[in-house]
Amino acid sequence: MLCQGVHRFGQKLIRRRPLEPREESESGRAHCLNTIDLTALGVSGTLGAGVYIVVGEVAVYEAGPAIIICFLLAGLSTLLSGLCYAELVAWVPRSGSAYLYSYVTMGQLCAFIIGWNLILSFVVGTASEARAWSLAFDSLIGNHISQAFQGTFSPYMPHFLAWYPDFFALGLVLLLTGLLVLGLHESVMLNKVFAGLNISGLIFIIISGFIMGDLHNWKLTEQDYTLNTSESTDTSRLGDLGPLGAGGFIPFGIEGILQGAATCIYAFVGFDVIATTGVEARNPQCSIPMSIMITILICFLMYVGVSAALTLLVPYYEIHPESLLPQAFLDAGWRHLRYVLAAITMCALSSSLLGTMFSMPRVIYTMAEDGLLFRRLAQIHARTRTAIWTILASGSLAAVMALLFELTDLVDLMSIGTLLAYSLVAFSVLVLRYQPEQNLSQNETAEEEIDIFELEARPLQSVPEAENSRILKTLWFPSSTIPTQKSGRIVYGCAFLLVLLLTILSLILALLTSQVFSGLPVYTTVAVLLLLITGVTAIIWRQPQNPSPLHCKVLCWPVLPLVSILVNVYLMMQMNTRTWVQFGLWMGIGSVIYFGYGIRHSLGENNDQQPPASNPQMLDGNIPGD
Repeated sequence: MLCQGVHRFGQKLIRRRPLEPREESESGRAHCLNTIDLTALGVSGTLGAGVYIVVGEVAVYEAGPAIIICFLLAGLSTLLSGLCYAELVAWVPRSGSAYLYSYVTMGQLCAFIIGWNLILSFVVGTASEARAWSLAFDSLIGNHISQAFQGTFSPYMPHFLAWYPDFFALGLVLLLTGLLVLGLHESVMLNKVFAGLNISGLIFIIISGFIMGDLHNWKLTEQDYTLNTSESTDTSRLGDLGPLGAGGFIPFGIEGILQGAATCIYAFVGFDVIATTGVEARNPQCSIPMSIMITILICFLMYVGVSAALTLLVPYYEIHPESLLPQAFLDAGWRHLRYVLAAITMCALSSSLLGTMFSMPRVIYTMAEDGLLFRRLAQIHARTRTAIWTILASGSLAAVMALLFELTDLVDLMSIGTLLAYSLVAFSVLVLRYQPEQNLSQNETAEEEIDIFELEARPLQSVPEAENSRILKTLWFPSSTIPTQKSGRIVYGCAFLLVLLLTILSLILALLTSQVFSGLPVYTTVAVLLLLITGVTAIIWRQPQNPSPLHCKVLCWPVLPLVSILVNVYLMMQMNTRTWVQFGLWMGIGSVIYFGYGIRHSLGENNDQQPPASNPQMLDGNIPGD
């Protein structure tokens, strides 16, 4: 009885969502986007506010001029995750989000974790962009807003929150939330104008920085730092100088570069919009991975260009994160460009803020319709045709976070959630390639349950040594050339073991980098872990793969998904304790909601409810009225 109860509970965790037949409106959009179209879509979704939010903080406090290397590592992690994302999309013949794809292919628990982290990404993205908008506007008018708030509230703020509550950011998010409730529609033309201004401004900044920059700013010493402090006549800036570190190109060492790379993941969020266009893309097997690589390359070059220009233009410890570009050009003597750059900055932040807020309620709405979140959140207002409760809940949460949390904390929190979602996508792809053929249009849970119950019904008896030998032999020499239930379970078990081994390896490598401990025992442990990882990977490699034709497949199989998981987990290990505590609280809240409500009200628990996947608007990622 206990085994059957545990089995039923496990079946709920891996229950897949049935996929309804594709609507005509969706199938009619097939094969209309080429590689250039997909690349433009990806660049506009990725190259947003990240450069204005991330570059300053990372350059001043974590990496200095070596922020270039940070973006290289973050871009590599994003590229690996993007290719895995593209194959995950290929398994589902439908447009949608990572939440939908994981629910259809991997099951409910994996879908909830990815969806819950997508919510975190959107909410924190909204809060960080609102806070950055507030800081940029405040800097433009002489920091009067922050000075007033600091003088009034700073003595009463707990140490784990921001120095002062940003009521301006709070009001900005609440204003936009109110407009969304009333039925505000997204303006494609306005987004294009903002995106054009953003790219044009960044190109101008890169060119100007390289023309006016001084290579000596990449070789600064303690003497330069002391001289700069003594010669400065602006006393308000003395306290704003960042730390020197060790000086030179890598002032904060390898540890600073790795921590900066983890933070820079924030700047690459948004490329996944390409992977959701499998239905519309021409020759998707080539165009989707190619456009993902081109998008990440373009964004990487823009981020590296701005970072290099900025650190050449002014010493890294003089950079003002809250007014990144205007203050840099002011310090360089181009005073008349300050207001132009400030206007471009605010346009870029406005575009990103609006885009994030329009997207934020969609995942919540879908999860609420599926029953994983409270169904009241999926109610549509009769007059405005908007998901009013979803918009109010997500907007209010984002507003509170913008009010109380420091910008750096928001960026790190979003980065760690994104890295976890990327890791789950890579894990899903690794497992799916070895599963038997699935019909995603119907629920196969009953068939699987019968199969497992039959296994459980067999009497327990000792397994002879010959049977053990046969089992070990099948790990290396599978009996079938196509995936079976048995080979699929072998891959599941090996994949979970690999994730555990990779997590331990990442933790040890992170501690080695920070010089917490070292020595022969540590290196021996690393060598043993690498041998175990190689052996388990070889077992997975020997299993039969699903022969289903996909429009996009990950190369260097199965090494690339494993490298993606390793890089993502390792970057997660670079986050500070404060970020892990905040992320743990978020995941704890999600666990309470899922196990207390979602698992009992989800699709499959209530058979009289129709699955919402048949709603073509939700498959496009749009809430009615948006």
